[in-house]
Amino acid sequence: MATCEVCGNDYWMSFEVRTVSDTHTFDSFECAIQKLAPVCEHCECRIIGHGVEVSGRFFCSAHCARVVEGERGAAIKDTVGARPA
Repeated sequence: MATCEVCGNDYWMSFEVRTVSDTHTFDSFECAIQKLAPVCEHCECRIIGHGVEVSGRFFCSAHCARVVEGERGAAIKDTVGARPA
């Protein structure tokens, strides 16, 4: 068994996530998200999906990028589910 590095639970079904520089041990996806997912610079939610990056800053959506980044954010468009014009 391995111990989750976020909550400390010693769980027989724990798993490892390898990043470019580290290996982490978790007991749930919830703990993995809490530790590894970036935080939106505008609304502060965890970015679980693709999100967007503008000027080295991460946002959960194009809306949040536009609010914070002005002109650079205005060029960002959410495309999931959008119909072509």
